Amino acid sequence: MEKFLFTDGMNEVREVQSLDELENLIGSATQPEKIRIWLFSTNEWISYAAFRKLVPFTPPKEKSVVVNSNFSTAATIRPVAKSHWLKKTLYFSGAATGIFLVFNFTKINWEKAEPVATSATRPANVPVMDIDSLIWEIEEERDQPVDRSTKNNLRLRNTWPDRILLQLKANKETSSAGSRFSGIDIFIDNTTGFNLDNAVVRLSIWKNKKISLTDTLQFSNIRFDKLAKRESAYRYKGDSISIAFESIKAKAFNFCYSITTKNNSGNYNDRWFCRE
Repeated sequence: MEKFLFTDGMNEVREVQSLDELENLIGSATQPEKIRIWLFSTNEWISYAAFRKLVPFTPPKEKSVVVNSNFSTAATIRPVAKSHWLKKTLYFSGAATGIFLVFNFTKINWEKAEPVATSATRPANVPVMDIDSLIWEIEEERDQPVDRSTKNNLRLRNTWPDRILLQLKANKETSSAGSRFSGIDIFIDNTTGFNLDNAVVRLSIWKNKKISLTDTLQFSNIRFDKLAKRESAYRYKGDSISIAFESIKAKAFNFCYSITTKNNSGNYNDRWFCRE
């Protein structure tokens, strides 16, 4: 009995029991230069080219295939080609099945949760002040009353978190991967009685109690008699979402706020006074 060992350089070594079986394996190989054949008679590996010198290729014989009782046609049976294409078909079918299973098992299923509605908290750099007491101290120091307009502007600048309200509404979805937010609407309710020239809102996404992402939205000409609204088309992933004013400016009452500043004017009794 003829025995060989065969490898195509990509798959494992196979034991072959006949020359016909070896020819089938050779025919299914896509890179003949990588083929190695072990000859038991010589106890050595030889290349495909060397093997062909020892065993020249013999084309398969033609067989008559009967079509009907009146005539027949000659057809060449090529088991090697069939084996090659069958192998390819099985390979691609297996790969497609694997991709399908991976996609379905790793696909994240998002479920709707209760919508989110939140408001900006009072900034850390805007402490609560007793404005009436402050005005009294100013009048005592100057020994003259403060005019109505100055009192009003002073009150607005130092109590603005109670008069300029920032709110957010968003859709929320949850899954095993966490939460995500979309359809985000941000509102500014300006009750100062004056228009605000502009404001920048900071949107923060939190994950594991830390800010993982920030985004900003610009507002301009914010009226006191109408809600200002902005929509975000983005979808954010995280544990929670919050908003804050990054900056606000209103020339009408000499007001400039910045989240990164402790004291805009140098006077802690009137931190956000400015003239522009």
